[in-house]
Amino acid sequence: MNEFLERDLAYVIRLDEVLWGSLLLGITLFIHGVGLFQTIRVISVLLGRTEHTRSGYEDMGILILAAWMIVVTNLVEVAVWAGFFVWQHAQPNAFTAFYNAVLNYTTLQAGYLPVRWRLLEGLLGMAGLMTAAWSTGVWFNAAQQLLQESLTREREKHRSRASAPSKDG
Repeated sequence: MNEFLERDLAYVIRLDEVLWGSLLLGITLFIHGVGLFQTIRVISVLLGRTEHTRSGYEDMGILILAAWMIVVTNLVEVAVWAGFFVWQHAQPNAFTAFYNAVLNYTTLQAGYLPVRWRLLEGLLGMAGLMTAAWSTGVWFNAAQQLLQESLTREREKHRSRASAPSKDG
């Protein structure tokens, strides 16, 4: 019998695996919520402080800062999963665990955990999909807000130029 077939026949989902996976998923979503709310808060403060003086370049800077904050939030979430994998001796070290977890979080890899923890690979992929969708919504909302404000500023500049008396007059 083929080694993979034997391995698959030996796999049974266990309650502790479901419970640990559910806990890790909940922790991931909690961290993500806190990270996104902080990101929104920082964006709001920056927008408020620079409302009348901001340029398009500063708009891009705010979007880049928001993206960085979201990436850092995601890396913290991956570190939680990687820490669990090392704690349960499912990975040889923290670096390998983090690398494999970040690939699985982005749904690029699976098959690196021992059979005992196989379900967690799928749950980690689900966590990554949910948080990516959530992050995308927040980031696109910020981008849309900045674009709208930039367009409004440009219209106001155009109107003020058009209504200003000419110097030749």
